[in-house]
Amino acid sequence: MRNLIIFLRRYFNFFLFLLLEVICIVLVFRNNNFQKTAYLNSANNVSGKLYDRYNNVQYYFHLKATNDSLVSENARLHNLLRSSFDSMLTSNSVVTDTIRLYSDDTMHRVVGTQMRRYLYREAKVINNSVNRPVNYITIHRGRLQGIRPNMGVISPTGVVGMVRSVSDNYAVVLSMLAKSSGSATSNFGVSARLIKGKETGTVYWDGANPGYAILRDVPRSVKVQKGDTVITSGFSSLFPENIPVGYIDEISVSDKSSTSYSIRVKLATNFYNLQYVYVIDNLLKDEQQQLEDSIYSLTK
Repeated sequence: MRNLIIFLRRYFNFFLFLLLEVICIVLVFRNNNFQKTAYLNSANNVSGKLYDRYNNVQYYFHLKATNDSLVSENARLHNLLRSSFDSMLTSNSVVTDTIRLYSDDTMHRVVGTQMRRYLYREAKVINNSVNRPVNYITIHRGRLQGIRPNMGVISPTGVVGMVRSVSDNYAVVLSMLAKSSGSATSNFGVSARLIKGKETGTVYWDGANPGYAILRDVPRSVKVQKGDTVITSGFSSLFPENIPVGYIDEISVSDKSSTSYSIRVKLATNFYNLQYVYVIDNLLKDEQQQLEDSIYSLTK
């Protein structure tokens, strides 16, 4: 009982002292504008930091929605690029999706019409491999969303691969990281050119490092510079021209008797961190393919 009385007395004194402290602080702030201002500034600073942290937490949880919105917007902007359209010089064609070109003078006259050639569709990556001889990527877009085999696939930074097979809502993409093994289903080469010299070649993955590939068929008579950008040539029906493939990292000659370089290219796409891709629908691909196949059949 005595211990309880001592305990209560001790804490009564403590609370009494605390109450007196609060009363003193209130009196000081009420009668001293300087102290009051200093206290309010300090309180505002603390509350500001708390609100800032709260907003950061909110921002983190809204990142996915923000990222999805940006990917959709990028696809829309890709579809508005001039490179996604072809010139139309005939007057008897039925065009369902075109843009008009206007003169730069004050008359603002129509000087041409371009028909859409490429259509971009964004897709979420849900599976990806990088450590196999032939690597594949699964995306959450399929036949019902307009995806078909043999469509080109790019990332926000560069070339990724080509669609190999599709289901109703999913598609499997043959990654650019596919080492040639002599099989037609595993070979994957990108027709590319140097952005400075304009010379063309083909980029293959050699199976060594997922961050690098080899550019072949560039003649030794060409002046090649380290750091030069390698872009798509536009010769393939998979990709429009000027899509980044990579950057020259090392220049060598594997065989002294060879007339071409073996160029090591740092890939523009980071295959370790693929989250979203864009599937490219070449709307004129079938027409081009049929014409080329008819010529090839005549030469057999």
